[in-house]
Amino acid sequence: MKKQLLLPILLGCACIAGAQTKPVAKKPAEVSASRVKVFVTAKGTDYRFKSTETLNLAVTPQPVETEVSVFVDPTKTFQTMVGIGGALTDAAAETYAKLPAAKQKEFLTAYYDKEKGIGYTFARTHIQSCDFSSGSYSYVPNVDLQLKSFDISHDKQYRIPFIKAAQQAAGGKFTLFVSPWSPPAWMKDNNDMLHGGKLKPEYRQTWATFYTRFIKAYEKEGIPIWGLSVQNEPMAKQRWESCIFTAEEERDFVKQYLGPTLQKEGLASKKLIVWDHNRDLLYQRASTILNDPAAAKYVWGVGYHWYETWTGGGMQFESTRRVNEAFPNTHLVFTEGCIEKFDFNRLDDWALGEKYGNSIINDFNAGTVAWTDWNILLDEKGGPNHVGNFCFAPIHADTRDGSLHYTSEYYYIGHFSKYIKAGAKRIVSSSSRDKLLTTAYLNPDGKIAVVVMNPGDAAISYKLWLKNKAVAVSSLPHSIATLIIE
Repeated sequence: MKKQLLLPILLGCACIAGAQTKPVAKKPAEVSASRVKVFVTAKGTDYRFKSTETLNLAVTPQPVETEVSVFVDPTKTFQTMVGIGGALTDAAAETYAKLPAAKQKEFLTAYYDKEKGIGYTFARTHIQSCDFSSGSYSYVPNVDLQLKSFDISHDKQYRIPFIKAAQQAAGGKFTLFVSPWSPPAWMKDNNDMLHGGKLKPEYRQTWATFYTRFIKAYEKEGIPIWGLSVQNEPMAKQRWESCIFTAEEERDFVKQYLGPTLQKEGLASKKLIVWDHNRDLLYQRASTILNDPAAAKYVWGVGYHWYETWTGGGMQFESTRRVNEAFPNTHLVFTEGCIEKFDFNRLDDWALGEKYGNSIINDFNAGTVAWTDWNILLDEKGGPNHVGNFCFAPIHADTRDGSLHYTSEYYYIGHFSKYIKAGAKRIVSSSSRDKLLTTAYLNPDGKIAVVVMNPGDAAISYKLWLKNKAVAVSSLPHSIATLIIE
């Protein structure tokens, strides 16, 4: 029997009003606040972005060691938030197309509406096919050095209309970057878009030009492209679309071909992201490329995923910190993550969301400026996927009856994307106990968003501190809360 899942509380939920993307009006040192609004999502309750209470900060004596505290300091600011969102894949687009019109509207509202939904502002899509496509395809399937046959007609059936619908739901625009999974088969030494292989040296310039053709084709369709990554998972030989680049090969491709081609084609403003793979090799890849000035001058950011568990590496948050410390002027972007091995019976598993909360808090505290989930929508099988690599998404559609199922992932991501706005500055939020995870941001409207996550089995009482003021708060077991300090 199919499990019934809680639908999102989209109507009537409180949210931040008046957030703008212009620079912060108040200097951090001038922030004075007293009121704290608490929004909670908790396991075993009906709390989903629930406005549970409004508290008042008051002058409080020095804390003692036996107290649990979360200290917030808006006078210390760090990276600026670019955005939070998910990937708009063929799989998501094809699944969306099967939904009834009312459910399509509900889905778009749930993700992109800033008040009734979780306010996504960031997005990713793929160049040519990926594993989350119904089949493998290329825009230039046959040898064509000049790319005269370049054609994105395939994308016009589902993906482009889907991206436009999401774009409109987000208020007419969002920040979108693009990534290739593989060059066309004829450009590779294995003559196959799948199973790894490498780009043949004689096609490096043609492949560099290919990116610019894609960007211009999508922009001609009314879809602005903010940035691009060089290659999705360049060190993984997958049974799906994949292509191998060593660090040195990616460095040289960027400095000799892709970087100059973007400039020549009038696309120098596009944000170029390298690596786009797991945290375990993050520092080696970043240092190899960024220590070469001729390559580094083209690079805006370093992207990474969370699939280190494939090789037993754990989550490796310290790798992200090391890159931020060593290259503070290069931007860190979480470009992909999802929970694999889909099982319909796990759709209400609370651990799904808690992995997201743990990752996002640690990634933000390590200096990450943008966070991108993988597919924003999949079907009841965890697809479609042409190689059987079925995974979880925050929202699943059951195409058999047209229903939508909201997993805990959706709510955990929402506690960041709904309340931390583009343009927000990360500030200090320090917990006195490792049982509480926390991060905080100063929003462009001057309000502070503090996220506190309790992954444990017991409720935890703590005091939220801002300068010499504090207020008592209770964190429910297996919960995540966003506290808005006004």
